This record gives sequence, structure tokens and C-alpha cells, in this order.
Amino acid sequence: MRTYKSRETGRTPALRVRLTLHGAVQGVGFRPFVYRLAAELGLKGWVLNSGLGLEIEVEGLPDATREFLDRLESERPAAAVVLTRELSRHSAAGYETFEIRNSEDSEIKTAGVLPDLATCPACLAELSDPENRRHGYPFTNCTHCGPRYSIVLDIPYDRRTTTMARFKLCPACRAEYEDPGDRRFHAQPNACPECGPRLEITGASSAAEVLAGGGILALKGIGGYQLLVDARNREAVERLRERKSREAKPFALMMATLEAVRRYCEVSADEADALASPAAPIVLLRPREAAGIAENVAPGSPYLGVMLPCSPLHHLLLGEFPHPIVATSGNRSDEPIAIDNQEATERLGPIADAFVHHNRPIARPCDDSVVRVSGGVPCLIRRARGFAPLPVRVGHELPPVLAVGGHLKNTVAIARGREVFLSQHVGDLDTIEARRGFERAIEDLCRLYCFEPEAVVCDLHPDYASTRWARASGLPVIAVQHHQAHVAACAAENDVHEPYLGVAWDGTGYGMDGTIWGGEMFLVDGLKMERVAHLRPFRLPGGEAAIRECRRSAAGVLFEIGMEFEGPPQIRQMLERGVNSPVTTSVGRLFDAVAALTGVAYENRFEGQAAIRLECAASSFRKNDAYALPEGNWEPIIREIFHDVKHGVDPRLIAARFHNALAGWILATAREHGVRHVVVSGGVFQNQYLSMKIDNLLKKTELILRAHQRVPPNDGGLALGQAVLAAATASPQRRGP
Repeated sequence: MRTYKSRETGRTPALRVRLTLHGAVQGVGFRPFVYRLAAELGLKGWVLNSGLGLEIEVEGLPDATREFLDRLESERPAAAVVLTRELSRHSAAGYETFEIRNSEDSEIKTAGVLPDLATCPACLAELSDPENRRHGYPFTNCTHCGPRYSIVLDIPYDRRTTTMARFKLCPACRAEYEDPGDRRFHAQPNACPECGPRLEITGASSAAEVLAGGGILALKGIGGYQLLVDARNREAVERLRERKSREAKPFALMMATLEAVRRYCEVSADEADALASPAAPIVLLRPREAAGIAENVAPGSPYLGVMLPCSPLHHLLLGEFPHPIVATSGNRSDEPIAIDNQEATERLGPIADAFVHHNRPIARPCDDSVVRVSGGVPCLIRRARGFAPLPVRVGHELPPVLAVGGHLKNTVAIARGREVFLSQHVGDLDTIEARRGFERAIEDLCRLYCFEPEAVVCDLHPDYASTRWARASGLPVIAVQHHQAHVAACAAENDVHEPYLGVAWDGTGYGMDGTIWGGEMFLVDGLKMERVAHLRPFRLPGGEAAIRECRRSAAGVLFEIGMEFEGPPQIRQMLERGVNSPVTTSVGRLFDAVAALTGVAYENRFEGQAAIRLECAASSFRKNDAYALPEGNWEPIIREIFHDVKHGVDPRLIAARFHNALAGWILATAREHGVRHVVVSGGVFQNQYLSMKIDNLLKKTELILRAHQRVPPNDGGLALGQAVLAAATASPQRRGP
């Protein structure tokens, strides 16, 4: 151990330093790390968890103290997320030892809660070691891995404030918990077969037996129940679709190892890193030909969503059944996932043939996250397990508001200081059960952080369930336009402050003029956000019916420019009379129209299906040709597509030209307004081909593309933008309904 001594007198001129680390710093082994580092450097003092984060006082020679601070920064636990640090220097207090003090409660709670972390290599080795006392134990964990957000009940993060409080540590686990040299030192979920949670299997003798026999298994995972079937068994997958009422939306898959994933999918180095990360998300991958996965797992999609086992329980299951399995949320479509044993038995009883329960309570539902890697950079499509509820730090102080997001892919958020704490993915708010889940997410987030909002921020759309809740809350209401919230979220995530062009393209969003927006560009300068460009409007015959039937969008654009189209007479009548045919500027619906005109897709059996197929067509025929799209006027595109289809041009080339036209429009608009940054958001920018084309175009100039990475570009990111824009709103609207 290095020792420090005064050169002049040999005495120790002690210096005391007080340090507070804010962020996700609890539950990652930070206190044991601080303890060992202080002991190595001969420092005295203490460390504790509090509602503010991690608080430290160290006292010793100045050189030792400086080395402590340097190494605290460079060697801290990999899973820790330090957002800010407060440092102050004081005269010596005369500490005689260094100790880990009991956690302190605080009325002000800003400490970030760590997400649930996938099983680390050390725990995985113990799991498979017949000589280890945790051999085959499905709840093995340490300070480097295991449940966090799904079990925490309060801050600071300590065993007594988790759902593990009911499990009393046995002597062996207690010894690990209290040993500074052990990786389970202060590991709050620490457990073993003697003292920890236990499994219960009902309806079968083993889980692997259910899967091998073509049955549906309901398994209680980290953040809720999952429904599992053999992904190679077409009949089993179809039975799951029928019972779950999930017509065609792709199912996620779980595979035992990265090597197994490579047998079924193309996997880049960056995609492999995302799969094997502590978050263990679902990653969208290209399947190999003749992969052996049942075709009804992801019908109509060019991708497979694949994840690796995220817990010891999943590792053990795939050890017994080493084949790809469907692993989808334990719910009926549009309902929250089940987290309680009795609730799961009642709600999933008509779906599952057997259950794997356990007696470790889940504090809140947390679905699997979804990631897509674009240009080597992971982009979140759904932010939940492994990522929530890490805060996003913004560049300016925010008022203490509650942001309630949109209607689809809902998340909620609270703003405190410069941090926005985002909930896990809540989902679409179409059902009563989903809306109850939304209300529980609000209550849970506010309770966890002892947060009392001064106002609630919602979408401008008057009929969103989240908007109606805001109006009835009794709090002052701030309504924020949908697409402005999109670009504000992306700008905040990327810390963009200078003037920028904000591009918000999606399927639908309520516009300030009462029409359906979705192809918007804003010039943003400080608090000023001016709509400077938008897609040429057209009508959607049948309103929401056009979201599912792409031919209706095609009819709308053809009618707008006076071109003939085939279809039911009532569609023409709707367009001619303007009845049930709302006006839209939606790029998402333009994608649908082009998909229908080219024959690439005629319907959306799940959200974005036609656009995904059009993107896939463009990706397989990469060309730089582009249709003309002057100032967002799509008429030249439609007329040229008609000509190309008539003359037998490959639909893949048509798709590429269409995508390239959209990218070119962004470049032209950015140049026109003289900005340096282009900020893109909205569901359309889940499109990998389009995003990369825009990036490549801008790189040839001095323009910089700013896209989402940590927050979804779809409506899952709206709450962040709403919270940010609350600061720019002059005054809240009326209180109450």
C-alpha cells in the first residue's frame, strides 16, 4: 500500500474533502469501491447512500486525497452514471477509521435509480459450477448485476427499501454482504438457495418440457411475466397469436448465446456489443436465409428482434432448452404486463399452459427494451428494462413539472433542476387497463422521488387519454404541440443550444391549425420555434382507417393532384365532399401511399409495416437517384412513380429514389435557413436507410445531424420534450378540467 508522509516534519497535514455524486450511483458497488480505495490510500472518513446520491468524506494527506479523487473518476464501477459532482474542502475532523455508514433518508431525492442489469460473467460462472453453493440458483446476483429498478421501493437504495427486505440473509450471505473484499459487499439483492426467493412451477413438471411439447409458458422475469414458446414451432406460435390477440406484430426472440444468434441472424460488431451489454435489450437484426425460425414469428418484417438471456433464470431455462424461443410480454394486446403471481394466473390463465412463478415481488412492470443499431450507433426504439429510469441531463434549469407524454408508446417524466427522470415504457393508452397502468406509473415516479409537480405538461391533442388526465388533475396545465416536443426532446438529449432546424416526421400529431401534422420543420432559436416548412397537405379518406389501409393514403394524394385512382366509390365520395377525410401533412402517411402505389405493401397489419417494407426495398437497392421534392411538394414524386410503375421500373429503385428525395429536402431546407445543426425526431426516423442517407448528405457539407440515441425518436420520447418546453411556456393554461 502506498503511504504518504510530510517531507519536512514527517507529520500528516490532513485535508478533509466532502464529495456528493449525483446520478445512478447506488446499487453498483460504489460504496465498497470507495471503501477499498480509501483503505489503500490510508484515508479516513465515511461513505453513504442518501436521497441525493452518494456522499463521501475523506481525510488525509493532500497527495493521497488528490489521488483518491482522480481514481474515483477513472476507476469507478462501470455501471455507475455520474451526472454531476459537488466538491468542497474543509479542515480536518480527526476521523480515526473509514466506514460505510447507514443510508440516510432525505425529503429531497435526486439520486438516480439504476436500471436492472443482466447477469455478469462471474455470477454466470457460479451458476454453472457444481461445486458452488449457488449452482443452478435462478436468483444469483452481485453488485455488478441483477435487479435494481424492478425491486426498489424508495431512495436511498438499500435492502430495507427493496422488495428483498422480506428475505433475511443467511450467515453465509451476511458474511459476503459485510466483507469489503467480496463483490457482494452491500449487494442489496444478495441471496442464495438457503435464504432467497424460490421458484414454483404449475401446470407441468418442467419449463423445458412445456416448450418442447409445443406449449405456451408464462414465466415471471425481471420486470414482469413473459409468454414463451418454441420459435421453430409454427403451430405453437400461431396458438400464442390467437390467445394473445396479436394478429401480425412481430414477436421478440431470446437465444442462449451470441453464437446461437449468429446462426440465425447477421450480426455486426456493434450489434453484438448491444446484445451483450448489461442492458441486454432486444436488438433488431437481419435474419439469415433459411434460418429455421417459424415464418409467423415476424410476418411481413425484414427484421428479427433478438435478445440474450437477461437473468439467471433465463440462462437456466435456455440451458435445458437450447433453442430460440419467442419471448413476448405477459399480457393481452394493449394491456400492461402482469407482475403479480395471482394477477398473472387470472389474466394469463386463458393464454398459458403452464406457469413459472417466484416469490420475489416486482415493484413495477418493466418491459424489454428495443434497440436498433444505425451507423454503428445504438438507437432506442423502446426504453424500458436496462435503461429506465436513468435521467437525461439538460443544459438549463427546468421548472418542477410532470410531463405525461402522448397517447401511443407512452412514457411519463418528472423534471427537477437540470434532470428529467423518464419512466419505463408504459405503452398505448387505448384500454382501461392501459390507462390504469399509466396512472400507476405517474404515482410511482412521483412517490419514488418525493416529487410534487407545480404543473402538468401534456400534448395539444384534446382527446389523448394523457391530455384528459392532465385536465382532470387539478394542476395548472401546459399544452405542448406534438412535433415541437419531438424536436425539443432530441435537441435536449444532444445538448444543442444554438439555432437549429428541427425536423419532426411521423404518422400523426395534432397541429396548431387543427389538422393532422406529421411532416414538419421548425427553425428554433432559443425559446422561439417557428414552423418554416411542411409537407404538402392531402386528405385521408376514412380518417383512422387510412392508418391501416395504405390504399386510402394513395387515394388521398392522387385525388389532391387530380389523378385517377381505383377504389370503392365511397372513398371518392368522402374525398369529394370532405367528409371523414381529415387534412394531413404526414410523412408517415406519404410512405403508406408510396408503398401502395409501388405494390410494396397495401396495409399496415402492425404499426409502420408498410414503411418498413419500403425501407427494406430501398436498402437492397442503394442508389443516389432522387425524385424531385421542391419545398415539400410531393406531386412530382407521385407523378414520376406512376410513370415508373407503368414502365416496369424496379420497385426497389423507386423506394430508394423516394427516400433520397426526403433526405434532399432536409438538406435544402437547412441550407436555406443557414443553420449548422439539423435535429431529427419522430417515428419516421426509426428508418435506418433514411437516417443514414441524411447523415451522409450532411457530412458532405458543414451541417451536423443530431439524432436520438438514449431516448426513442417515436412518441416514447415526447415526455422529455414536453418537460423541456415547459420552461419556454409563458404561463400555464387554466387549472383543472
